[in-house]
Amino acid sequence: MSITNMRLKLLIDTENRKVLFAEADKDFIDFLFHILRLPLRTIIPLLKKQGMVGSFGNIYDSIENLSTTYLQSNVNKETLLKHKVHISGGTGEVPLLLPNIESSSTSRKFYRCSRLQNNNCYGYVADDGSASCPSCQGSMTRDVSFVDPPTADNTVSSGGGYMKGVVTYMIMDDLEVKPMSTISSITLLNKFNVKQLGDLEEKVVELGMEEGVKLLKASLQSKSVLTGVFLPKLEREVNIES
Repeated sequence: MSITNMRLKLLIDTENRKVLFAEADKDFIDFLFHILRLPLRTIIPLLKKQGMVGSFGNIYDSIENLSTTYLQSNVNKETLLKHKVHISGGTGEVPLLLPNIESSSTSRKFYRCSRLQNNNCYGYVADDGSASCPSCQGSMTRDVSFVDPPTADNTVSSGGGYMKGVVTYMIMDDLEVKPMSTISSITLLNKFNVKQLGDLEEKVVELGMEEGVKLLKASLQSKSVLTGVFLPKLEREVNIES
């Protein structure tokens, strides 16, 4: 089953109110790398409820509200607006921290020419059943099965995704990812000019779909993603307790 929530361990500089870095296993890194593969038409609907900044949302709304009368006969509005995200690599899926994303290879549909009148027809495949064959102008409605490439090691049982689960990973505030080590941690403390270890605090936070969408939005707008997403919530919890 796909993971729908996970944990991050944050190292916080309480004096400067900043997340220095986070520790996480492969599941969170898989999620971050999955964001890179999301097309704009998948991202926009997810961010609209979060108050999306910029004009891409207006383009999306324009297509959604536009009558099909103005579209070319071979253009499918649903295909323009909705994209089925395929995940390859590994034997499983990435964590489902974003809602309403079709991520299995079984949801990816392809079509071949329904006529297959000549050899040229075999060379064309479409991901929209309303397309026409460039060779004979026949409809592209014959289902074609998508086949995943073989994994590098069919015996691997690390949960699929993109990353190996053999180490803990360090995620910087700007989402730079690197393997975790004691040396790298000490180097970072020097880099951030941390003078008093008493100013540092570790906090474990839970990630669900709400945090997943916030991370996606912040990654497009900020260089202080972890601080912006998690610190306000942690400070509110402290105020409530006090």
